[in-house]
Parts: sequence; C-alpha cells; structure tokens
Amino acid sequence: MSDVDSLQQQLLSSIEAADTLDALETVRVAALGKQGSVSALLKSLGGMTPEQRQSEGPRINGLRESVTAAITSRKAKLESAALEAKLAAERIDMTLPADAAPKGSVHPVSQVMDELAEIFADMGFAVATGPEIESEWYNFDALNIPPTHPARAMHDTFYFPEEAEGGGHMLLRTHTSPVQIRTMTQGNTPIRIIAPGRVYRSDSDATHTPMFHQVEGLVIDRGIHMGHLKWTLETFLKAYFERDDIVLRLRPSYFPFTEPSAEVDVGYAQEKGRRVVGGSGDEPGHAWMELLGSGMVHPKVIANCGLDPDEWQGFAFGVGVDRLAMLKYGMDDLRAFFDGDLRWLAHYGFNALNVPTLSGGISA
Repeated sequence: MSDVDSLQQQLLSSIEAADTLDALETVRVAALGKQGSVSALLKSLGGMTPEQRQSEGPRINGLRESVTAAITSRKAKLESAALEAKLAAERIDMTLPADAAPKGSVHPVSQVMDELAEIFADMGFAVATGPEIESEWYNFDALNIPPTHPARAMHDTFYFPEEAEGGGHMLLRTHTSPVQIRTMTQGNTPIRIIAPGRVYRSDSDATHTPMFHQVEGLVIDRGIHMGHLKWTLETFLKAYFERDDIVLRLRPSYFPFTEPSAEVDVGYAQEKGRRVVGGSGDEPGHAWMELLGSGMVHPKVIANCGLDPDEWQGFAFGVGVDRLAMLKYGMDDLRAFFDGDLRWLAHYGFNALNVPTLSGGISA
C-alpha cells in the first residue's frame, strides 16, 4: 500500500471518529491546513519530474477531494445531531407556570389629555372631536387664512391629490381649529369646548415631529372679552402645573383667525438642567418662555360659521400637548414620544389607576 493510500485511510478513520465539531475542525486543519499532511503532498508536486507528476498528481488530488467530501459529510451529520440535541433540551414544559406578562403603562400624552379634560370639565368645557382628514375650507378658508399664507405651502402641509367638495384639496389637518369651525356651524350657542387631538405638519427635529398633539379651547357667548381669556388660561395653567405662582405675560401678536391676538408667556426657572414653570420672568434667576397662542375670535370667522358677530363674541387658544408633557415631566426630546421604546415608557409612563382628579391631584 502506498503512502497516499495509507494517509487516506488514516484521515478518513479520524474524520469518522470525530464526535464533535471542534474535533472535526482539528482533523481538517491537520489535513488541509497550511501545514497539513495533504497540503504538504500538494506542495511536493512542484519538485517532481513530469513523469512523476503525471502519475502522482491524480492520486494526491483524489486524496484531497476524498478528505474534503468526508469532512463536509461528517460536519453536516454533527450539526444535525447538535440541532436535535438543542431542540430536545429546549422543549417547553406546558405544566410549568408562565412568566408574568410585561406590565403596561399609560403613555404621557394620554395622561396629559386626561388631565386637561379633567381641568376644563371643572370649568364647564366639553370635549369636542373632528376628522383628521379635512378640507381646505375647514382648515384654512373658514379660519380667515388667505390663499397666500405660508402655512398653506406644500412644505408645511400634507395635501392629498383628491379635491374636496366645493373646491380645494383634502389634507391632514394642521391644527384642531377645524373642530372649532364644525362646532360653531352647528349653531348650538353658547359654546365652551376644548378640542384635543393629533395634527400634522411637515417638520421634524428634537422639538418638532410630523405628527404631534394639540389642544385648543373655544368660548363663544355674549359679552366675552380678553379678561375672560386671561382668567381661563391662568386657572388652567395653575391647575395643570399644580402651582399657585404661575405668572402670565400676554404679548400682542398676529393670527388670521383672532383679533386681537396674543402670545402667552410663562415665567420659569432653570433647575438641575430642566425648565421649571413658576414665578415671574422678571424675577432674578427667572425668564419668560412662550407657551401658547390665543386671542379673541375674529368677527369674519364667526360670520363664516353662520353666527352674527355683533351678537356673539368669543376667545380661542391653542397649545401643544406634547410640549405640556415635556415641561411638566422633564422630557427633553419630542421624538421619544413616538419611538415606542418600552424602557422610555417604563420610566415616564403612568399606572392605569393614576386617574387624574382635581380632588386627588391631577398628576397623582
């Protein structure tokens, strides 16, 4: 028996005897590795005469192919056996008690909306809702927003290609103000509503997202003036932040749907890297922060809804629900609200039994 035949029998026996993948790998390296016995025979072909290569070459190459095929076959068998052993070991015993399911929590946005509904219900406001897909008339025209207003541009608003009845296009509402229009056109005066819900604008960074939540308030009655607006906002913010030292500053502004219009600032202080609402912005260590927009409902908007502006007056305001949650509960990135990260929810989420009440505490 030649050396090639003897080596082949020896290697095939070692391959068959390998009972683990690690042992088989050791045999492979010893045979086919850079310093392996089969590799050494292949290297020896270069020093042979043409006649020797003609006779020994096929035998040595046949040895390599035989060993390679045997290793591949043995490896497949060992891997199959290892998989069967793993599956047998991981068999589930259905008689054992199951692990407790992950504990759910209430999203901060849902919690804040419940808090807002509780506060305004105590002030005599009802909660009104409307469709998130609106026509241009409800979203812009009825609100006295001219066709050339920047808010109507394609880079700010998500439009649908379909046209709405009566002209214009359908769109994803950019604010919850269309709910105010729908409520006023019903003619059931006087009106005291808040309109919370999702709104959509083409914007995205740490403080803006394409979809966010907003709450707007509307009061329509006889003899309404700015004093009623300021009292409503002060009462609301004191109840929401659960502080009596909330100080507001109203600055003249412009909104197409209110006249006069006012930006509402609140005083705050910086504590441990976060903004804490409270106090006057003119106090040492405090500053002013813009929080919401407001104003008296424009007479044209009242008339567009079929009401007589000489008889009915009112005020409106709007604020981002997500921003209220960030300020009250110390969150610094709006995008985390929509990531669905269970770790974030476990940290900031609320127990299902944490139902806000004015008597027990809004954020209890």
